Amino acid sequence: MAVHDRVGMAMRRLSIIDLAGGAQPIYNEDRSVWVVFNGEIYNYRELRRELESAGHVFRTNSDTEVIVHAYEELGPDFPNALNGMFAFSLHDARRRKLVLARDHIGIKPLYYFFNGSVMVWGSEIKAILATGLVPRRLNLDGLAQFLSWEYIPGRGSLFQSVHKLLPAEMMELNLATFSWKRRSFWDVPVESHPTAPRTCMEWEEELDGRIRESVRRQLISDVPLGAFLSGGVDSSLVVAAMGAPKTFSIGFDDPSYNELKWARRVAEHLGVDHLDAIIEPNVRELFWELIYYMDDPIGDFSIFPTYLVSKHARRKVTVALSGDGGDEVFGGYETYLAEQRVKDYRHVPGFMRGMILEPLLRSIRPRPEKKGLINKAKRFLEGLEQPEGLGHARWRIFMDDSLLQALFLPEVIGGLTEPPEGHVVDLFSRAGARDPVNRCLYVDLKSYLVDNCLVKVDRMSMAVSLEARVPLLDKDLVELGFQIPGDLKVSKGRTKVILKRVAARHIPRECVYRPKEGFSIPIKNWLKKELKPLMQELLDPLALLGEGVFKVDTVERLKREHLSGQANHSHVLWSLMVFQAWRRKWLEG
Repeated sequence: MAVHDRVGMAMRRLSIIDLAGGAQPIYNEDRSVWVVFNGEIYNYRELRRELESAGHVFRTNSDTEVIVHAYEELGPDFPNALNGMFAFSLHDARRRKLVLARDHIGIKPLYYFFNGSVMVWGSEIKAILATGLVPRRLNLDGLAQFLSWEYIPGRGSLFQSVHKLLPAEMMELNLATFSWKRRSFWDVPVESHPTAPRTCMEWEEELDGRIRESVRRQLISDVPLGAFLSGGVDSSLVVAAMGAPKTFSIGFDDPSYNELKWARRVAEHLGVDHLDAIIEPNVRELFWELIYYMDDPIGDFSIFPTYLVSKHARRKVTVALSGDGGDEVFGGYETYLAEQRVKDYRHVPGFMRGMILEPLLRSIRPRPEKKGLINKAKRFLEGLEQPEGLGHARWRIFMDDSLLQALFLPEVIGGLTEPPEGHVVDLFSRAGARDPVNRCLYVDLKSYLVDNCLVKVDRMSMAVSLEARVPLLDKDLVELGFQIPGDLKVSKGRTKVILKRVAARHIPRECVYRPKEGFSIPIKNWLKKELKPLMQELLDPLALLGEGVFKVDTVERLKREHLSGQANHSHVLWSLMVFQAWRRKWLEG
């Protein structure tokens, strides 16, 4: 830790590059500029050569040091020159300026509290709370968003006064006047329309080369490095481009949630050193362990397998490459297909939909397996009942307005200032003149990916001191991905069309063209068995009554319908449980 001119910055470092000389803070030549940094800069060697040729003197071999010299040399948008994942704070003592910045995609988080006279910031909310300066007041809008989407979007958090920097955003604080401003230094470019349009094969060739380049760029490390391997398209492509890494996967004893056979098939084909395991976790004990890392909570079930596979990998490596981001850049989710199928469904005569199909689907109980025709059909119908303006994202929402009204007490409803779906509507308007598929991808990249998926990966990997890298979210690769026409990504009932064509060059076709499963756990079944006591404890009627947020009878109905198998309320019940545990641990301390 160091303190200069009333600015204190500290870092607890997971050493990856320059183990001996990379201790932070790191300074420029005259110690007038210093930085604390979380992440990795993958093009630091190229930048270092350019900066040294411009006269800058380096004292370490770390990637961190390029930040201070790039700040001096490249001007106010200097973060745009960095290729990597980063969140940093930089103090310019000569100009009396503090600069906070977050990477292009939002892979690394940065939270802050500012009350006009004091600013506190950090990579985790718990670091900010530790100062004792932050009032622990619940953000009701954030709670409604959390229960609706399983994450808190944009700048918000569940604390009224704790905020996030957005991806590709900088914040500058004038230390003389304590005035501040935020600005963006990058955004995903709108796809171009070249004079000579490329063929699918030309896009495929360029994409294949760019993926391999991105992966190679992210192999820099002074510590052991490996990869997660699910056997799906994204992680398999990453592993195929790595050469011969160690790879890791886990599975559960429920066959519909176990993909180990596919991971083994890919590992055998690529000839990599693969380690997998069947996990039977003590989920109740593990839940409370993970809540410590959920000071900015998400309701995504897959925190469990993400933590467990990270722990599994950490026994052998310190860095693991992941396939995250492929779905949001190249169109991997079934929500995109659901949006395209709406027109077909509207062609079914109205009386048949309203009097036969929909009542029948509502009457059928959900199935215990992960997906299946019945579960998918019921979910499709649930999405159709959401506002059409949400586009594909209506199949992501788990609490509609009617449930919101039924769940919250009137005084809580009266305290809400914005609709939970507002961020999605805003992102669609910001998406610009893109084709329909790329508009959906832009929305997911800026919301679901950054505020759910990347939070999950960062929290669960760093919990075991493992650095997770995401080469499919390389800035240059993302820019290329959004130039590719949407009909080469999602078309005629198929997802990730062009990415699968690339993958089929390197891994068995049966692994590429199998149904998408996703990385999850049988939470809907666990709530009826292993997690039932925990659910009853956290959603105890007397406790809820005393807290004054939720209507007890609605929570009891949701529990009753789920336990009886009448409905699948696992997403809302789980988010309620996570919130109640977060409330105990972080709001009430």
